[in-house]
Amino acid sequence: MDREKLKKSLEGCYITVPTMFRDPDLELDTGAIRRHVKFLLSRGINAENAVLLAGGAAGDFSTLTFDERKAVAEAVVAEAGGHVPVAMGAQTTSTRELQRLAKTAAAIGCSYIQVSCPFYFTHTEGDFYEYVIAAAEAADIGIIVYNTFWTSAGISFGMVDKLSEIPNVVGLKWATPRTDAMEFESAVSHFADKLTIIDNNLLFAMSHMMGARAFEVHLCNYWPEWGIKLLDRLDAKDYGEVQRMMVKEAMPFYHLWVEIEKAFTSGDGYLDKLCMELVGLDSSRCRPPTRDVRPLYREKARQMMLASGVPGVVER
Repeated sequence: MDREKLKKSLEGCYITVPTMFRDPDLELDTGAIRRHVKFLLSRGINAENAVLLAGGAAGDFSTLTFDERKAVAEAVVAEAGGHVPVAMGAQTTSTRELQRLAKTAAAIGCSYIQVSCPFYFTHTEGDFYEYVIAAAEAADIGIIVYNTFWTSAGISFGMVDKLSEIPNVVGLKWATPRTDAMEFESAVSHFADKLTIIDNNLLFAMSHMMGARAFEVHLCNYWPEWGIKLLDRLDAKDYGEVQRMMVKEAMPFYHLWVEIEKAFTSGDGYLDKLCMELVGLDSSRCRPPTRDVRPLYREKARQMMLASGVPGVVER
């Protein structure tokens, strides 16, 4: 495993590929998943500007069986065809399953697995360290450590430092609560030389200044050119334009997401898929318990996209 190569390949847009299901039985639709990856590649997504995440939170991992998680990753890897690296979501409550996921991801041809602290129980940092070590020992694959502080124990600065010494650990997908302690800035500025930092806090201009070189971009699922432009403006250090893009074009998406979470249902990926449908792409609902947002929020999402300047939005 070439650690420096994996770190470099992780730079760019980190695109969480939604998992598609058939209506109404909600069985996997791997054909639709492959068509979506084909769309992304046809609109400029490649190894120079992106990594695709298969079976993450926006990919409904929490409602998938092990075999379904494998099938989703296989579909993404097959359609990507080596033109863009793929990470497989490997969140689980079981170290044994994590080891299986790591081995499976490597066998399929994924470059990375995404790992976060096990949820439900409040595990200690010692538990999490051994958990990541188990994944590293199971397969020769890059590991992206994901700080999911909202569902499990948060990762401390000291634990990031310790994890960064594991050769397989090449990326840190980082978000923190916003406090005066500035935990987000502290980790990004300190670890940017050791790990590829994926900004999951939407602080793209600031994090890029401090050395972050990867950015989770939901908008790419329906507007790939937006993510490509984001990287171009970041590379040019045109931070004023980056902030304009975030406020005028990205923020409306996230405001609508928060509105849906507060008023109707909870989950991830459902708004990506609704927006995909509204530019003529394959789409589906998420599996329950997340409810189908499309009937209630279709027109609101369409108006949001039009106001944000998304190209190719369908007529009412």
